[in-house]
Amino acid sequence: MSDLPRGATVRRDAGMYGYERALRRHGVELVAGVDEAGRGACAGPLVAGACILPAGRAGIVPGLADSKLLTEKARERCYDQVVRRALAWSVVVVPHDECDRLGMHVANVEALRRAVAALDTRPQYVLSDGFPVDGLGVPGLAVWKGDRVAACVAAASVLAKVTRDRIMTALDREHPAYDFKTHKGYITDVHTARLTEHGPSPVHRMCFVNVRRAAGLESASVHAGVTGHGQGEGEHE
Repeated sequence: MSDLPRGATVRRDAGMYGYERALRRHGVELVAGVDEAGRGACAGPLVAGACILPAGRAGIVPGLADSKLLTEKARERCYDQVVRRALAWSVVVVPHDECDRLGMHVANVEALRRAVAALDTRPQYVLSDGFPVDGLGVPGLAVWKGDRVAACVAAASVLAKVTRDRIMTALDREHPAYDFKTHKGYITDVHTARLTEHGPSPVHRMCFVNVRRAAGLESASVHAGVTGHGQGEGEHE
């Protein structure tokens, strides 16, 4: 990942569209944001979204914010606006078993790469949330809390979150014992109780220690509270 173009700066008070405006002032028109949902969940898929918003008023998404800060209804409204306004957008789904095979960090980076590659318009620059993503084929920048300070990243987070929530709601109908529609596969008291009672479902991630414990594959005294591949239990995205 690279820095912003030489001479490009973003003021602290620039607002959510500051990064895109700074890049466009230096001739970079096609700025993609990329983000994921479901990294901290122990059930269901990992989902990544990518989005290129147009310049000017057409790219201003009413009510846009980090998807985690929005209500479900507000996210759905933003999702519809992003899909309608975006120059290009994509969503990719990494199934739970591929997350197990790759490990969560590798699966996360791979999902972000796939989302950018799936855009039908090639970006000139990519902004990612929090940590760098290599192998994109274009320059980019990891932005701390990018889903709160960069509009294209926030738009990508909404695409990913809404898509994944819909998937988890559908999985709830297939596996009603776990209440996926409420907690979306993240660790909650209800989810923990259902997992303990019923054992793992076919869509739980075995790379998480709490799932392996419920399956009888891990001692409860070993690394309690820590999931596989360095992921902490209870992280909610």
